[in-house]
Amino acid sequence: MNAFTNWKTLNWSEYGAELLGTAFNILVGFSIITFNFGKGLPMEHFIPAVSPRLLINGLIFAGSGALFSISPLGKLSGSHLNPCLSFAFWLQGKMHKHDLIGYIFGQFIGAFLGASLALFLWRNYLVSVNYCITLPGIGYPLWYVFIAEVFMTFLLFLSIFMFLSHHQLLRWTPLMVWLLAATMVWLGAPISGTSLNTARSIGPALLAWSWQNQWIYCIASPLGALTAVGVFQLIAMGEREVLTGKLFHVPNYRCIFKNVKVPHLKKHE
Repeated sequence: MNAFTNWKTLNWSEYGAELLGTAFNILVGFSIITFNFGKGLPMEHFIPAVSPRLLINGLIFAGSGALFSISPLGKLSGSHLNPCLSFAFWLQGKMHKHDLIGYIFGQFIGAFLGASLALFLWRNYLVSVNYCITLPGIGYPLWYVFIAEVFMTFLLFLSIFMFLSHHQLLRWTPLMVWLLAATMVWLGAPISGTSLNTARSIGPALLAWSWQNQWIYCIASPLGALTAVGVFQLIAMGEREVLTGKLFHVPNYRCIFKNVKVPHLKKHE
């Protein structure tokens, strides 16, 4: 009976929000990748150069995540949409272990759902871009691809921590994430595919059942997250800390995170 009660008291609304947000982000992102690079679609004729199309990919893919973070569901869950980011917040002491597990399950299910919806919508056009699977760029050694993924994840997460540890920068975190992640897609996609997110890589790989070099994205992004946590703690020197586990924190939404230093509704209010 106690186990059933504990199960009922888990934060299912937040887990569901992460699932839906990840699915939305993946669906939008895979749709713009397909539209820009799908065989037989018009963008390759309208914009022959690859670099501008990659920039469009980044702006819309990252923009959908930023847009979700300021939506009601994003304000509720914190809009991580990335198991590596949730892991980093947990390492920062901002998440309970059961919520970390719930978020990660929601994010992986959402990534697979988003990839499946994109396949249903785009069909052979999505297949023509290899299901939007993240893969090493042609001509780049795997060690270089691995380091690129570690560095980009590290830079993104460290930037998030810097913004979320400063009262004046806090509200601008989604804008920063949008612009920085878009730039990383623009510049980094030819090298590694710019995953930054293990769920983003596993979703389409599972859908296509294609696992070539996916170990890179299963290891590099968590390693980048771990490095970002360590470097932030060194920089902070105990004088600064992450104020919240949400990318866009507003006080009139309940907050399930630990050690929150900004106004918020209590979990059970």
